[in-house]
Amino acid sequence: MTVRTLLRLGDATNRCVFTTVQHCRPKVQVLQYRQIRSSKRSPSLSFKSQSPFPNVHIETGTIQPTRLWKHLGFTIMFSGASIVGAAIWEYERIRSQTYKIIHRYRQFRVNRTGWRNEMEIWWRNLTEGQKIFVPICFINAVIFLAWRVPSLQKTMVRYFCANPASSASCLSMVLSTFSHYSIFHLAANMYVLHSFSTIAVTALGREQFLALYLSSGVISSFTSHLYKTMFGVPGLSLGASGAIMGVLGFVCTQYPDIRLNIIFLPMFTFTAGMAIKGIMTLDAVGCILGWKYFDHAAHLGGALFGIFWQAWGNANIWQKREPLLTIWHEFRERRKSQ
Repeated sequence: MTVRTLLRLGDATNRCVFTTVQHCRPKVQVLQYRQIRSSKRSPSLSFKSQSPFPNVHIETGTIQPTRLWKHLGFTIMFSGASIVGAAIWEYERIRSQTYKIIHRYRQFRVNRTGWRNEMEIWWRNLTEGQKIFVPICFINAVIFLAWRVPSLQKTMVRYFCANPASSASCLSMVLSTFSHYSIFHLAANMYVLHSFSTIAVTALGREQFLALYLSSGVISSFTSHLYKTMFGVPGLSLGASGAIMGVLGFVCTQYPDIRLNIIFLPMFTFTAGMAIKGIMTLDAVGCILGWKYFDHAAHLGGALFGIFWQAWGNANIWQKREPLLTIWHEFRERRKSQ
């Protein structure tokens, strides 16, 4: 199930945007969960719901707050590695393009025919945003198909669902952001990502966009773990909503005056700045009131990081990557000379 809003960008872009404001989770059966927030409550709570994985053991039990340090460390390291990797990827891409321009006369082009030629033409006609969207969508689709294989259910629940009580909780913080159990959930999230990918990549570049996307995903998972641990809310989470909220947070903060309207109610228009504030307010209320159907904490974490990146991260982290690239260049040349 997905709660969604159909929006349309204003006349400046004339594009339809489908934004999702949810994080879908499968209902799971938790036999026993220990309350850790308040000693005044009963030391254990029982939750009963129909599980879509009746033959799969789901790790439950007491969530130790001390494990959050492990999750925080992983979040920082993975986000840092994403940014560093994106910077090196950009360096290598520019270097390769420059080399091709200088040595173009030495290169021999192979003329493809048939479906390969058609695929090449199709790929070249894509925008930069669409070129980064296609592989992300493909990975999500493959993982969705993996959910349909009964023999993989145990692996999927363990590694592709964010669960703070799981022994594989760190790795699942990343993999769960590419995981969708419902076809409607997958379609909705990919539509949102496709709608915003071009404008985001135009502002950031493909490498920085990917760093923002991956970092938003793992940070949203950490925020979800933090909320579940603090307030004793068990359950699994999966989906790209947190990562996409990071992209929305950046775009709506970078271009706050873009006009949006609800596609079925075109007479009501509002700015992108108001839209992100409204979505974040809804998620904040959901966290305060303890709404459990959506992972509102994950949404807030992703959106806040997207806003942070627009307000400070882009200028003070990404734009100051020259020392890192200098180190990489020296390392690369040193290896080349050996």
